[in-house]
Amino acid sequence: MKANRKLVLSILLPILVGSLASIPTSRNVRNWYVTINKPGFNPPNWLFAPVWTTLYVIMGISLYCIWKLPASVTRNNALKLFMAQLALNFLWSFLFFEFHLIAWALVDIILLLLFIILCIAGFSRISRVSAWLLVPYLAWVSFATALNYTIYKLN
Repeated sequence: MKANRKLVLSILLPILVGSLASIPTSRNVRNWYVTINKPGFNPPNWLFAPVWTTLYVIMGISLYCIWKLPASVTRNNALKLFMAQLALNFLWSFLFFEFHLIAWALVDIILLLLFIILCIAGFSRISRVSAWLLVPYLAWVSFATALNYTIYKLN
C-alpha cells in the first residue's frame, strides 16, 4: 500500500471510531448528562469535540508512523495494542452515555489507560516520535479517568 494511502487511512480510522462513539454521546449529553452530579472541574461540553478531534488526528499520525515501517513482530504487536486501546476508547462512550453504566465505564477507562501506556511502550521500541505523539492522549484520558471516577462517586 502506498504511503499516502496509509497516512489517510491511519488518520481516518481513529476519526471514524470517534465519530461513531460520539453518537451515544450526542444523544445523551443534553438530557441524561445534565441531570447527573458533576464536579466543579467538569469542562464545558463544547470543549470535548475539538479536543477529541485533535487527539484522533494525532493518534492517526502516530499510527501511521508505526504502520509505514517494515512488518515485524514488534511492529505488529504495537499495532495490536493500538487497536485494543482504540476499541476500549470506543466502548467507553456506549457504557457511559448510552447505557449510563458509570462504574463499568470507569473500569473500561482504567483499562484504556493501561492499554495507552502499553501502546506508548510498544511504539517507543520502534518510533520515539510515534510514542511521544500519544502523550497528549494519555494526559487527556488521565483527566477523563479522574472525571469519570468523580462522577461515579457523586452519583
